Amino acid sequence: MSRSLEILKEVFGYPAFRGQQGDIVDHVAAGGDSLVLMPTGGGKSLCYQIPALLRREAGFGAGIVVSPLIALMQDQVAALSEVGVRAACLNSTLTGAEASATERALRNGEIDLLYVAPERLMTPRFLELIESVRIGLFAIDEAHCVSQWGHDFRPEYIQLSVLHERFPSVPRIALTATADAITRDEIVHRLALDNARIFVSSFDRPNIRYRIVEKDNARAQLLDFIRAEHTNPDKTTDAGVIYCLSRRKVEETADWLKGQGVRALPYHAGMEYETRQRHQEMFKREEGIVMCATIAFGMGIDKPDVRFVAHLDLPKSVEGYYQETGRAGRDGMPANAWMAYGLGDVVQQRKMIDESDADDTHKRMQGGKLDALLGLCEAASCRRVRLLGYFGEASQPCGNCDTCLEPPESWDATREAQMALSCVYRAFKASGFHFGAGHLIDILRGSRSEKLLQRGHEKLSTFGLGAALSEQEWRAVFRQLVAFGYLAVDHDGFGALILTEASKAVLKGEQAVTLRKYVKPTRTRQSSSRTGERADPTAGMSPRVKARWERLRAWRASMAKSDGVPAYVIFHDATLAEIARNEPDSIEDLSQIPGIGARKLERFGSELLEVVGAN
Repeated sequence: MSRSLEILKEVFGYPAFRGQQGDIVDHVAAGGDSLVLMPTGGGKSLCYQIPALLRREAGFGAGIVVSPLIALMQDQVAALSEVGVRAACLNSTLTGAEASATERALRNGEIDLLYVAPERLMTPRFLELIESVRIGLFAIDEAHCVSQWGHDFRPEYIQLSVLHERFPSVPRIALTATADAITRDEIVHRLALDNARIFVSSFDRPNIRYRIVEKDNARAQLLDFIRAEHTNPDKTTDAGVIYCLSRRKVEETADWLKGQGVRALPYHAGMEYETRQRHQEMFKREEGIVMCATIAFGMGIDKPDVRFVAHLDLPKSVEGYYQETGRAGRDGMPANAWMAYGLGDVVQQRKMIDESDADDTHKRMQGGKLDALLGLCEAASCRRVRLLGYFGEASQPCGNCDTCLEPPESWDATREAQMALSCVYRAFKASGFHFGAGHLIDILRGSRSEKLLQRGHEKLSTFGLGAALSEQEWRAVFRQLVAFGYLAVDHDGFGALILTEASKAVLKGEQAVTLRKYVKPTRTRQSSSRTGERADPTAGMSPRVKARWERLRAWRASMAKSDGVPAYVIFHDATLAEIARNEPDSIEDLSQIPGIGARKLERFGSELLEVVGAN
């Protein structure tokens, strides 16, 4: 462990390992296989980077890292190169000559860590190449991609068991931030990690505040949220990601936000490659940009200062939600996960499952995962407890989610549930068709709409029976009845609602129903407690220290431009803030600040001291 700690300090600039990092490094460096489950921002990369360097020193060859996304490879290689590690990647962005030069460097022992996509790794040519050299270890990042039940299945990952067959003496470490028990078991099975040691860290991201609101003009709600909690005094916006389900909605949302003065860019797989790449680079390198994206964006982004992740549409699963919200606050500073959710989202997701090409087993699994997510959305208790419980982790109420900060009111909705379910039954019996929530609510509230009168539904016994509740209150009732399994979405594709087996007990009065009370959404007001202010690295700085911080930021921007890398690759905000506050006046003082390793100290030390000492 002493040498691993030396590398941690000398190369990466950190004084001590966090959590299980030290045990993992020790185990893999000694030649053991492992499966590592650690939350985003928890330091997974060091768990294979340091063992690779240790095994390189011991006479083994390069570490091979399997990574699914080009952006993630490029970020990792840039960051490693800055601290003096000989890192490279092989992917489709390289020319033939560049790829050949990288392969030659691998043969000549001039690479410490090589990042490669699973598709390239599995080619006969690449397998022959790595069989001809010594390999220190294999790291399989984003290992949940191996699971057919996971949220980001990649068929190429299934073939990675070949590493065990062809390189039985090379240790393998599989890493993921997102895996429930089923996915965990499948990773072990498919990657032949039966004898691997499994390390499970807490999935908790305490710096993220989870908030889920009922949709009521979702765009306006989103803009209120951004303006109140993520707009700075100089009118710039914090970096954020907004996820939408469709490409069209991504484009429309980005355009609308731009019209409202927010620097928003679209990102989805249907855009021209060059435009998509340009937007991604702008998001990584510039400040104050909000990315509107489909889930095609985000997994490969290593940007530490994303202050919020918003969902305008319901994700497909708890894993997807956790993975996507995990893009926020990687630097450990306060961040927001905000989502607007309504009955239409449930109908849309059910329809997508029903219309997919998956077999019945897979559809049932997807339905179960959606049910778990709906349970999280409708929870009246701590969301973090529900979220962590999904991954098998017990916890206590967090005090930092919407249901903890403003506990929702529950009510005995048994009678209203019976009205709603009875209305579904009687409308179908009268006409032979199933109807959506809008039509059923019209019946219950006694609306004399033309469509309702044409069908004679004003004659139903449930007509006008629920006039005491508003349309929004009834929508909340129907949404929760679907979420709790008393109603289901019909397979007709039109979002019609049908009774389930569970509804019988409610209709017979054998089952009570408790629901969350509908609360009319209110505008988010800017306050002194907004997350953006608490996340400000300059909080509590005197004017003199803040001026030093601004000089350091300007210097960092210049260095990043010179090196052609994002600013955070040079130094994270947290490191610059520590320099500004501590006012080091010697190389020795600088070496004590977290995030400054030997290579960066040698390269930047004198300049940093000049910037700090400038008047």
